[in-house]
Amino acid sequence: MYILIKWDGHTHTKFCYHGSDAAQELYINRAIALGFERYTISEHISLPDHYIDDAQLMAELAMPEQELEQYFAYAADMKQRFADQIEVTVGLEVDYLPDHADYTNRILDKWHNSIEDVVYSVHYLPGVGGMRCIDFTPDDFKRNILAHYGTMEKLVDEYYNHVEQAIMRAAKLPIRTRIGHLNLIEKFSTTLPSIDDAQTEKRLRSILELLEGTKVAVDVNTAGLRVPTCGKAYVPAWFLAECRKRNIACVYGSDSHKPEQVGFGYDYFEQFYLQK
Repeated sequence: MYILIKWDGHTHTKFCYHGSDAAQELYINRAIALGFERYTISEHISLPDHYIDDAQLMAELAMPEQELEQYFAYAADMKQRFADQIEVTVGLEVDYLPDHADYTNRILDKWHNSIEDVVYSVHYLPGVGGMRCIDFTPDDFKRNILAHYGTMEKLVDEYYNHVEQAIMRAAKLPIRTRIGHLNLIEKFSTTLPSIDDAQTEKRLRSILELLEGTKVAVDVNTAGLRVPTCGKAYVPAWFLAECRKRNIACVYGSDSHKPEQVGFGYDYFEQFYLQK
């Protein structure tokens, strides 16, 4: 199921406290200037209190739950204001939280009439002292995640286990869904012990089967291309070719946290998914 419109399906807002406080108009105007026809606002969903045992980091990861009403009103206003120039869809980037499904489901149920798109992502793994953020800093990754598993092989397997579980949970939602940045585990790859490419390919091929069965789409996230410790998109080219063969829907995602990042890396998506 090829997506024929030009669509940025993964973007953020001033409600992201590890991003930019820039006005949403700047993001959307850039999308219009670049010829996008659809633009999804997909801010990070709120997290349960004390989910990460680091108060300062918790304050940066996602908006507090009490701001959700303001966020949805803000996004709906953008949708209405730009309706004659671009299709704006209102969504969330939802975290896979293994032991807090009730928390996530309560929010999604409460706001289901406002949500058009969900990007379901894995940002957290069990680590030293509890749940840890896999994309915070290289040092934190080594100290609190890699040290917990002992080897990259065990860690990578656990990550993809979580990705598979996230896909299964996303498949149950009555909303348009896609799995976020499949290979986020590689964000700090140049500073860590190497990841076995054969292991990654084996796990991703299993995920292809799962995506075929569930009809969950793929967020072709190009943010890794602008991360110095990664330098590549979070969805490999061979995987996109397989998605084409298997009729798995793929949606480009800039994962923009600043207006100037909208549209970043779209040529990668064009080259490896849109062109035969």
